[in-house]
Amino acid sequence: MRVVLDTGILIAALITSGTPPDAIYRAWRKKRFELITSEWQLGEFRRVSRYPKLRTYLKSADAGNLVNGLRREATVLAQLPTVDLSPDPNDNPVLAMALAARADVLVTGDRRDLLALGTTGSTRILSARQFVDELKISTDG
Repeated sequence: MRVVLDTGILIAALITSGTPPDAIYRAWRKKRFELITSEWQLGEFRRVSRYPKLRTYLKSADAGNLVNGLRREATVLAQLPTVDLSPDPNDNPVLAMALAARADVLVTGDRRDLLALGTTGSTRILSARQFVDELKISTDG
């Protein structure tokens, strides 16, 4: 199964253990699915992880380890197609990743824009809780 995780899901996975994003990240590390990312998302993750409001909760070393792990073990797309599918233009690169990779699932916490779409191409858009339930994984460490 090919899966795209919204940047917010990656950030949440590092901040709070025992949550659906954390369980999804652990499931990927155990090779339960193929994770798709992109050069765009890696840059976005670096930028967002440096926000002052997140520095209290997110260690630089953890953020660096996640990026390094993605580079080594995820499928990293170098180029993304241009898409204009979301009411929020900032969401379009995540949708482009899903379309370019022909992902089965895009996991996001963005209820207003991404989850409201339901699908993009053949990619289902699910919340972290829905994906955890689908994988039948536990949020317990």
